[in-house]
Amino acid sequence: MLFERREDGSVQCRVCPRRCVIAEGKSGVCRARLNREGTLYAVIYGRVCSVAADPIEKKPLYHFFPGTTVLSLGSVGCNFTCRHCQNWQIAHADATAVARDLRELPVRNLPVLADHNGCRGVAWTYNEPTIWLEYILDGAQVAHEHGLYTVMVTNGYITDEALDVLAPHIDAYRVDVKGFSAEAYHELCRIKDYSPVLRAAKRAKDEFGCHVEIVTNVIPTLNDDDAMLRDLARWVVADLGPDTPWHVTRFMPYLELAHLPATPIRTLERAVEIGRDEGLRFVYVGNVPGHEGENTVCPKCRRLLVRRTGYEIEDVALRGTFCAMCGENVNVRTSVK
Repeated sequence: MLFERREDGSVQCRVCPRRCVIAEGKSGVCRARLNREGTLYAVIYGRVCSVAADPIEKKPLYHFFPGTTVLSLGSVGCNFTCRHCQNWQIAHADATAVARDLRELPVRNLPVLADHNGCRGVAWTYNEPTIWLEYILDGAQVAHEHGLYTVMVTNGYITDEALDVLAPHIDAYRVDVKGFSAEAYHELCRIKDYSPVLRAAKRAKDEFGCHVEIVTNVIPTLNDDDAMLRDLARWVVADLGPDTPWHVTRFMPYLELAHLPATPIRTLERAVEIGRDEGLRFVYVGNVPGHEGENTVCPKCRRLLVRRTGYEIEDVALRGTFCAMCGENVNVRTSVK
């Protein structure tokens, strides 16, 4: 789907904003879409390298079907080349070389797997789901037919055309916003124009009714200054709304950024303060198990609504999307489209 043939035999992909022009026999940056005789093929369709039953909190999604288990699927390839990628073995893999070696998982099997593992939904995660467009489209429709929720865990680098295809079938759109400047995105992900990420998150919420949560991995010296964090928080409030959860997560030294220190916890706590100062009602500390910043507190009566330790939920004081104590709407999604 979503490509154009050109007179010289090349094709142009329209799935992500790179809009790669791909010569005969070659693949784009993601290495998951291959030009064969003027037709662009999704070589990872139905091919998975990771399948797990995860807590929904691991995505992380804190205001979406809390306490449930989700069938999580990943393949290979990505349209980013992040210097600190935690899943680089699969995200940076050449899909055209390894796709045949991956397990085949037909979409018709997803509801069966979900049922056998006590899962309430299906999430496309681990590598970048955008490049898995056709499989997600088919799988999400099957999931909805069986009453399962659907989740994309994404870097958000997607064209309007591709979002138009996928978003009507996605319940939760969990997007990484890796910084809030062209310099930060170029340093971390090797792209400069990050506006498509912001635009897609807003359209997913406003036009398609997706539940949106934002994650920022706070990295010392690269995206941790107060001004950048404040600008990012202001954007969340202005474009997504003050009830949108923002997760500020702890960076751990890894891959090309192994020389940097882990994020000081005080930096994360400062990010939470900034988010609240700008009007966000739900800002969470991530990758610090046991920190009180993992918990959901009612912004009106200040009662503890959800107590978390890592991915485990201990106490829940919710009535659907409302605080069980005072009735305040706390933006918790518990229904599918």
